[in-house]
Amino acid sequence: MSNFFKFSERIDELSETALKKAEGQFRKIEQTAKYNQQKVLSAFIENRVSEAHLGTSTGYGYGDTGRDTLDKIVANVFNTEDAVIRTSLVSGTHTLCVALFGILRPNDVMLCVSGTPYDTLHSTIGIDGGKNDGNGTLKDFGVIYREIPLKDDESFDIPEIERQAAGSDVKVVYIQRSRGYSVRHSFSVDEIKEVCDSVHRVNKNAIVFVDNCYGEFVEEKEPTDVGADLMAGSLIKNMGGGVALCGGYIAGRHDLVELCTYRMTTPGLGREVGASLNQNRNLYLGLFHAPHVVGEALKTAVFASALFEEMGFETDPKYNDKRCDIVQLIKLKNPENLCAFCRGIQKGSPVDSFVTPEPWDMPGYDSKVIMAAGTFTGGSSIELSADAPLREPYAVWMQGGLNFASGETAVKFAAMEVDNES
Repeated sequence: MSNFFKFSERIDELSETALKKAEGQFRKIEQTAKYNQQKVLSAFIENRVSEAHLGTSTGYGYGDTGRDTLDKIVANVFNTEDAVIRTSLVSGTHTLCVALFGILRPNDVMLCVSGTPYDTLHSTIGIDGGKNDGNGTLKDFGVIYREIPLKDDESFDIPEIERQAAGSDVKVVYIQRSRGYSVRHSFSVDEIKEVCDSVHRVNKNAIVFVDNCYGEFVEEKEPTDVGADLMAGSLIKNMGGGVALCGGYIAGRHDLVELCTYRMTTPGLGREVGASLNQNRNLYLGLFHAPHVVGEALKTAVFASALFEEMGFETDPKYNDKRCDIVQLIKLKNPENLCAFCRGIQKGSPVDSFVTPEPWDMPGYDSKVIMAAGTFTGGSSIELSADAPLREPYAVWMQGGLNFASGETAVKFAAMEVDNES
């Protein structure tokens, strides 16, 4: 029983039941977090991190050893030849855009094998119904986009992937690990390995590129451990540990990362320029905290799944399912419940708890979107947030939670708001 918040007796009882159901999953999550925390600590020690690395640079940023050493740490953590991590990569979508423009050339084929990618990437590719034709999309630059739908059971269509990837014009085979605003499951590292093995078997020159947003440190292995040539993600999701104020990372083969850095700045300069502007400390500390924070976010998601199952709602993943990212989907049956859930998450947030979220026409989306995010960093998905387009099946996508104690409380607020609405 909380000394600070008053929930209904029904919500308290259901929450206790949910916590008991979740105990086994919590233990598994803590073991994975411990493994990944040691992996990160080992990379810090191996690279001899000192206080000098936490300093800053200005102007061109030449000789910023803190920035350059952090690149090496990220490469170590992800078992890759190279990596680049920068606050100048302003979002996950921007990071993916930089990487795609870095490695693709006119007449190359980008083959997306995980179905239609996340909404905000449509305008980068040029599959947004012509809305951004002429604005510098991949399509404008002569890159050809193809897509392979998932099978009815939401698995990769391996025979079709092999058939299409064998074409000599296929340069990039693209995988979106997380579900985005879809109801499909998120992909495990083992599932991604099957695609990597199949593609490299039929086309040794093809680049398997993984959008790893929301997936870092959820499992003991990452896509680059099992054959992905390149992957990218956002620092205001898992990798930033709730400390990074903005940014993104790209990790993989050295030649590919180098090409991406030329797009990030300019050809010939690449990673050598770019001042850290007093952000090195935040990036180091955020990465160090990330495995533990991801574990706390996963426990919050498991609890939410168990609680809302008890309330009679369909959830994915189920509380005891294997998890491949930090995202929890809950089907709330109608728009009223959906808005109530987001109101509850907002009420249980440390920042802007007094604000009522409302649906709005958010840039990059084709439906009104409602978002709850009482976060210290604007838009930070590793802090507890919930968002959804107002369309069938009126599902909410919840993610994050810097610590389970506060995450549990916010989820109970959401449950009580939905209970009152129903």
